[in-house]
Amino acid sequence: MTTGIVLLNFGEPAEPRRDVVVDYLERIFFANMDIEEMEATEAAARERASKLAQRRVPDLMEEYEEIGGSPLIDHATTQATMLADDLADRGYDVETYYGMQYTEPFITDAVEAARDDGIDHLIGLPVYPLCGPSTTVQSLDELDEALDEIGWDVPTDALTGWHKHPAYNRVRIDNIRTFLDENDLSLGDGTRLVFSAHGTPQYYLDEGSRYEEYVEEFCDVVATALGVEEYELGYQNHENRDVDWTEPDVEEVIEEVDADRVVVEPVSFMHEQSETLSELDVELREEAEAEGLEFYRVPIPYDDSRFIGALADLVEPFVAGYDPEYAGLRQCECRDEPGTMCLNAPHE
Repeated sequence: MTTGIVLLNFGEPAEPRRDVVVDYLERIFFANMDIEEMEATEAAARERASKLAQRRVPDLMEEYEEIGGSPLIDHATTQATMLADDLADRGYDVETYYGMQYTEPFITDAVEAARDDGIDHLIGLPVYPLCGPSTTVQSLDELDEALDEIGWDVPTDALTGWHKHPAYNRVRIDNIRTFLDENDLSLGDGTRLVFSAHGTPQYYLDEGSRYEEYVEEFCDVVATALGVEEYELGYQNHENRDVDWTEPDVEEVIEEVDADRVVVEPVSFMHEQSETLSELDVELREEAEAEGLEFYRVPIPYDDSRFIGALADLVEPFVAGYDPEYAGLRQCECRDEPGTMCLNAPHE
């Protein structure tokens, strides 16, 4: 049996081309139209998505031009290759693919490639550290939809929440420590640790998502391991439509922090992308410096071999064929679909 692992992610335009960015935005807004809680035909929803995209595109184009396009796909390619190599070293016959929700290669492209390669067992692995409805859950739903669309009936397993994996925690903790050492910094004494998490519409939290809970518990664990009693947590919100988002905004946190300098850890990301390279490194830095703060941002350890090892640990039960509960995985409650497992569900 040959297993195919599809690494799922949001996607971002690799080139700052307006037509590509508009298409990207329209897909996002249309797919998440439910947050506006409005009844609409498909045509009306697409028109609304187009208007929102036109409103957002000037600022996003500026971001992509500033960073020269997103490196997300390059980082996803690296991760897929490293994961295949790690599992091969463990003695498993696997192929890895990556599929994006909103840019090429799409999830359907990855599924078609796996089918054409003769894969007879598929695993969906979202590369989102913290489980959320519009990211982790939606990407797996889209994987199922892609399988239905091409009419491929293949045994499929899925993974959702994995931020509690001990090796992943260790990677993020050690990555911060290394960054502090390299920059001759110590937390405390005027240096404040600021966690920056990707925001989510309040709509999803009201519907039962535990994303905010996952963010808070993860930040608390990392801070405790670093010996930090006081830290800040803010959210990177995209307030381009009339809906409530998670609070507080990270910009508000920066305005109010009592320190000489800030060290920002972007806890929601496992790739460098516009949210880190532009929103944090450019926009948030400007906010911090305007407040008289020195600004430092911890890089994403996207190609750390220990992170890839953690991903390999997560999929190994499904690849090897033993009970995933042995590895601490349980039926997911955020996505109540048979065969969807996670580390977040309580043990009975």
